[in-house]
Amino acid sequence: MTKFDLQTFILGGFESSTHRRFDGKRLDLIAATGHARFARQDYKQLSDFGIGGARDGLRWHLIEAVPGKYNFSSVVDQIDAAQHSGVSVVWDLFHYGYPDFIDIFAPDFAERFAAYAAAFASFHSSRTGRAPMVVPVNEISFFSWIAGDIGQFYPFAIDRADELKHQLVRATIAAIRAMRSAEPNTLVLTSEPVVHVTNRSEEPWFAHEAEAYRLAQYQALEMLVGTLRPDLGGTPDLIDMIGVNYYPHNQWYYPDREMLSLQDPNYRPFREILAEVYERFDKPVLITETGTEDERRPDWFRYVAGECRAASEKGVEIRGICLYPILNHPGWVDDRHCHNGLWDYANEQGEREIFLPLADEVRRTLGNNLSRSAAG
Repeated sequence: MTKFDLQTFILGGFESSTHRRFDGKRLDLIAATGHARFARQDYKQLSDFGIGGARDGLRWHLIEAVPGKYNFSSVVDQIDAAQHSGVSVVWDLFHYGYPDFIDIFAPDFAERFAAYAAAFASFHSSRTGRAPMVVPVNEISFFSWIAGDIGQFYPFAIDRADELKHQLVRATIAAIRAMRSAEPNTLVLTSEPVVHVTNRSEEPWFAHEAEAYRLAQYQALEMLVGTLRPDLGGTPDLIDMIGVNYYPHNQWYYPDREMLSLQDPNYRPFREILAEVYERFDKPVLITETGTEDERRPDWFRYVAGECRAASEKGVEIRGICLYPILNHPGWVDDRHCHNGLWDYANEQGEREIFLPLADEVRRTLGNNLSRSAAG
């Protein structure tokens, strides 16, 4: 399996969440953004812009509408469009949503997920001639907390975060082994939030709890590589690349979660977080998600790109940055128009207006990395 090179240092991430809301509505962001309808135009836009990599998603509830039967017609247009445009794709197998007949806490969940994952690996190979690059489960840590602890995502569980995390880790391990049995060259990435949690200087009594909370961010990754809970079956060879998700709200004060701004003296530079991840797991790092909303988009991307350059200069192996999402989308809860992408909603012809200030920043980063590649 080839690795991402500097030609694909910037990736575009298509939002692919499919979880159910409290009101029972199932989200389908691939459909809601028009990406399902206009996949060919979307991938051509990426390629024409100079972006040679993407994250995209499968909709498990459509693929396995009947238990044990896998119909991949819902993702064919995306696969073919990426192929046609020459864009390399990392596929999310589970982005918060799953079929209604599956109990995520049931003993057979890992087996069910592994069977679906193996079926996709075989289908992808037959369609493209290549084994896939995948994120098996998006944001194990975040999903375990929001769906298993505070009950805000389906299945709306309370105080079951550790149980759900262990389930998702087992499922991820089973899926990786099943995919590599079907296609040995399957490349596996994680996609986990990285955070910084600290106490206020006037509240030193919270320092121990804040640090414990900060270190908990690594639990899912440590389980996957086998340094924590080895009984779950994790080993270092399961993961090829560490994907990290980083947004403006990923640093906060303990215990009230007041967000730290970039100007806060306690804000930890992103380069230091990247260095810690790299040192801890000794694997290449890809920023699998980063972005923000409205007029702040260019400044944020400039900050992240600069921190990645700084980390790289200190020896951290950074493989790329995924602008996430690449398309504006309706809000999960209220369907509001989220202006957080490089391109806006599509018209009836699949044309999308570009946000030029962000486009300029992305082009600068693309140019810098292409120049470094040529010089190297």
